[in-house]
Amino acid sequence: MSQAALTPGRGPKADAAPAAAAQAGAGETAFAVLLSLSFCHLLNDMIQSLVPALYPILKQNYALDFGQIGLITLAFQCTASLLQPLVGLYTDRRPMPYSLPVGMASTLVGLLVLSQAGSYGVILLAAALIGVGSSVFHPESSRVARLASGGRYGLAQSLFQVGGNFGQAIGPLLAAFIVAPRGQGSLVWFSAAALLAMLLLVRVGGWYARNRIASGARGRGGAAAIVALPRGRVLFAVAVLVALLFSKNVYTASLSSYYTFYLIQRFGVSVQAAQIYLFVFLASLVVGLVLGGLVSDRVGRLPVIWFSILGVLPFTLALPYVGLTATVVLTVVIGLIISSAFPAILVYAQQLMPGKVGLVAGIFFGLSFGLGGLGAAALGQMADWAGIATVYRICSFLPLLGVLAAFLPNIERRAG
Repeated sequence: MSQAALTPGRGPKADAAPAAAAQAGAGETAFAVLLSLSFCHLLNDMIQSLVPALYPILKQNYALDFGQIGLITLAFQCTASLLQPLVGLYTDRRPMPYSLPVGMASTLVGLLVLSQAGSYGVILLAAALIGVGSSVFHPESSRVARLASGGRYGLAQSLFQVGGNFGQAIGPLLAAFIVAPRGQGSLVWFSAAALLAMLLLVRVGGWYARNRIASGARGRGGAAAIVALPRGRVLFAVAVLVALLFSKNVYTASLSSYYTFYLIQRFGVSVQAAQIYLFVFLASLVVGLVLGGLVSDRVGRLPVIWFSILGVLPFTLALPYVGLTATVVLTVVIGLIISSAFPAILVYAQQLMPGKVGLVAGIFFGLSFGLGGLGAAALGQMADWAGIATVYRICSFLPLLGVLAAFLPNIERRAG
């Protein structure tokens, strides 16, 4: 798709835009829109990832314990998650294309506050503001990604999400090589990234505003192809999916929030080296995400969900008992497998609840991550009480919740 896809039409050709959009949505993937969304997701999550990447610096500068670190994660995750289902539910009824740059503005303000924070309370406020930006960004972005997918829903969601994961992966590197040597105030430099994302999202919002009417027509036309399940069965299936994502997100939160401390305490590596190892793990999440989206479009959502959640169990069980090299290798394998579930889970949930793309995105980008935030706070308290190594021994059993996938209905086979 050319750059013109993001630019308003003029003259007689503009009258044909709705018809062209309907044809494109039916069989063509709007890669220019998807890549713009993915890049903005990268910038958004890069800024967000600076919060956990700063934990070693904040812990030292403000004499924080692990419980207080967990509360920072909780403050961020609560605003980044609990608001998302509400935003998604509202925008399902009243789409708001230009809410995307508004959400990014909240992220910008939070970043500036964090760069100047001089107390623990202000740090909590800044983390919450960055979380609000995430709550606004994800539901509508997920809706735009589905509109631009051309029917390749798994690929579209994985491309959209890969930007976010890559942003999370480079955050620790930026913290290690820019923020750590120059101090907390250097965060202000990243305001340029937020401003760039706001400009791009204004253009994406314009494309979305022009094409969402055609999207509504296609959604009504395609609803008959979805096998309707009883309301109770749908709610139960959604609860199972949330439980599966809870196990996935708590485990990944244990690594993203405390992996650096684990490496420093157990193997005696430097803070900079630990953040590089964290980058390696987060990069593996990016690769696994793309593979999960591609494979789920070909073989179906349920097989990928089964493999991703339950299949990672042998590697998580081994992780707390191996040396440094094996730890790095195992975290890469774990990242590849465990991240592949998210595109499949999200698209599967959208099939369960047709016409509620925003609500689904709000639940699975938001509520499930909020549960992960609660888990991270609890893990911080546990680390203070029993030690960080004990946290990883306990978390190694979380993928056992993958057996719950047996209760998910095979809606794709029914539709076929």
